[in-house]
Amino acid sequence: MCGRYYRVGDKQAIAERFHVREIGDFVVAPDFNIAPTTFQPVIRLERESDVRELALMRWGLVPYFAKSLSEFKGFSTINARAETLATAATWRGPFQRRRCLIPADGFYEWKRLDRAPKAAKQPFAVSLTSGSPMALAGLWDAWKEPTGEWLQSFAIVTTEANEIMAPIHDRMPVILHQRDWEEWLSRDDSRPPPAHLLRPYDSDAMRTAPCNPLVGNVRNNGPEMLH
Repeated sequence: MCGRYYRVGDKQAIAERFHVREIGDFVVAPDFNIAPTTFQPVIRLERESDVRELALMRWGLVPYFAKSLSEFKGFSTINARAETLATAATWRGPFQRRRCLIPADGFYEWKRLDRAPKAAKQPFAVSLTSGSPMALAGLWDAWKEPTGEWLQSFAIVTTEANEIMAPIHDRMPVILHQRDWEEWLSRDDSRPPPAHLLRPYDSDAMRTAPCNPLVGNVRNNGPEMLH
């Protein structure tokens, strides 16, 4: 699972890092405690071209066929399990043609400290050893609200944990190498979706560190969350 992540870069830094040519008219500020249901920057291809654009979407995917927002409220669609992308109705369409990159500098995960039902948990901040931002594999969809407005939303794809993550949690987000960004974003219908990219990232390129327990409350934000 990936229920929180953080992003240090502003809109210009994201555009430069991910080679984005079209940027929407919205503000992107550093955010050290990104939570579900908030609106976050996502990278996808423009509708009529292969140009990368930065769009603002809600975290927690609402599929186009939803009858109401309440059907998909909460944490159930913030993550998409890699193993079910090709078969589950919610993910199948987005996996085929609506893939995206979620820019992040790292993510948080909680480790249970003992086996008790209400055991204490220690949060960890997970990042790349290079210090570079990471591109999380994402899916997006658009749902038409009763008002006629369109809500665009996304989910983070998760896979089994690698060696560095396994002691903390059994799942982790799919982190894409830069060489794979173009393939993940592609809308080429002549090829099957790139399921081969849905694998754990290299353990030796990642680092984990205990971080501020206050990150568990979405109202807490700032660089002190990482320490």
